[in-house]
Amino acid sequence: MRGILAAILLVGLLTSPLSAQELTGTLLQIQKTGKIKIGFRKSQPPMSALGKEGIPEGYSIDLCKHIVAGVEDKIGKDIDAEYIPVTAAERFNALSDNKIDILCGSTTKTLSRSEIVDFTQLTFVTGASFMTLKGTKLMNNFGGKKIGVVKGTTTFVSMKELFTETETDTEIILLNTTAEALNALKKEKIDAFAADQVVLIGLALSVDKPENFAILPTIFSYEPFALAVRRNDADFRLIADRVISKLYRTKKILPIYNKWFGKFSSTIPSAVEAMIQINATPE
Repeated sequence: MRGILAAILLVGLLTSPLSAQELTGTLLQIQKTGKIKIGFRKSQPPMSALGKEGIPEGYSIDLCKHIVAGVEDKIGKDIDAEYIPVTAAERFNALSDNKIDILCGSTTKTLSRSEIVDFTQLTFVTGASFMTLKGTKLMNNFGGKKIGVVKGTTTFVSMKELFTETETDTEIILLNTTAEALNALKKEKIDAFAADQVVLIGLALSVDKPENFAILPTIFSYEPFALAVRRNDADFRLIADRVISKLYRTKKILPIYNKWFGKFSSTIPSAVEAMIQINATPE
């Protein structure tokens, strides 16, 4: 009997260290520090933004909160979430340089970006459009206009291609942040601001007088959003994918969607519905 008990204890002693060694990369780092670093954009409502109380909020932020819970289940202890603001230009380097562990915002998944970071399951689908001051006669006449766009975004690339293909002579004004672009539009330093349509809607609703702005109904690009993580960190990415897929399978994504987009429209766009069904990967 003593021999059996000793063997059980020995197995227990041997398996504990091995269990700890199963964690690698970001998960191991989070276990050691007790903290996960969440990167976000401060002025990209309704995807991510600083709320009135100075607390990060938005659709992507809520998804990341669920992912934090998934990480806690995996490592078996509570962790603190530290929110770190990043700009469009620095967001991917912030991941590579270990300043953040996951990027929660309005990031478009592309193949070229996949050379430097990895992406989770898709989290949203939208397209780029233009916002102007109310009364600006823009619509299909961009010739001679100043169009603002945030540097380092897929919107800039798509817009440049659009104007080249249509041989439209415009002046593209590169800006650092959406907040800077909104301010430039208010002061009429630019005639329009190009960004993902859902971000433009969020920006318009975040100002004191949204009726002063107009957003063109058409889109000129396909923008599949996803959360970004460090490249080749499959274990951490798998947790994020599991959480997102479960939200889709159980339809618990719907209250989150309605919380942030219900004020815009009571109907979920067909592209978003299709994304939810396609990415509801079975366990």
